[in-house]
Amino acid sequence: MTVNGATVTTLGTRALPTDRIIVDGKALRPRAPHVWVAVNKPAGVVTTARDPEGRQAVTDLVPRALGRLFPVGRLDVQSTGLVLLTNDGETAARLLHPRYHVPRRYRVKVGGAPDEGVLRRMRRGVRLDDGRTAPARVHVEKKLPTKTWLDMTVFEGRSHLIRRLCDAVGHRVDKLERVAIGPVELGRLRRGETRLLEPKEVTALRRAHRAPSASPRTSPRATPARGAKRSAVRHRRS
Repeated sequence: MTVNGATVTTLGTRALPTDRIIVDGKALRPRAPHVWVAVNKPAGVVTTARDPEGRQAVTDLVPRALGRLFPVGRLDVQSTGLVLLTNDGETAARLLHPRYHVPRRYRVKVGGAPDEGVLRRMRRGVRLDDGRTAPARVHVEKKLPTKTWLDMTVFEGRSHLIRRLCDAVGHRVDKLERVAIGPVELGRLRRGETRLLEPKEVTALRRAHRAPSASPRTSPRATPARGAKRSAVRHRRS
């Protein structure tokens, strides 16, 4: 092995990311820096890196200069709101693992007016075709003549969970927007815009999966999200 042309024979020798390291005649590629991006996904955009049907993918909203990124989890095509993209596969996998109960928060407009009994059912957990849901945090945000806006937080990543949960209690989802994933909030990011996460947000995400969180049953009720500060780096797709 050589570092910058000098043969290394001492065990434990350190090298810098900018050093040229050759092992068995092959140069080691430096590890790409981790990138985390928040996207406000519009309706109709799919949460994949590539779509075989030719629909616009969430990765199409991100500047190509940031390199190859992958979405962390899914948000169905009709829904809007926060999607995280990254090249940090290890942290992304941990955030998605069910043992860590990383919260995902939504604003949900449903038909009708869910009463307190319905809200209690969702807070206790509702039986679906793939098993009982974990207790959700839910409260009424705003009542309209024929619709109701709910503030909902769930702690598991099942497919179409919010829509199926609301259907199961008799209140079909009309609109759904994700406003937070763990410690990262959508804030004032507009539809179709992206921003780089701030270093403190990335640190908070990594801390969120270091140990399983307390059971959602003992978690305090959710409160409305505060607007997150805009990052100095923001891009809007024309």
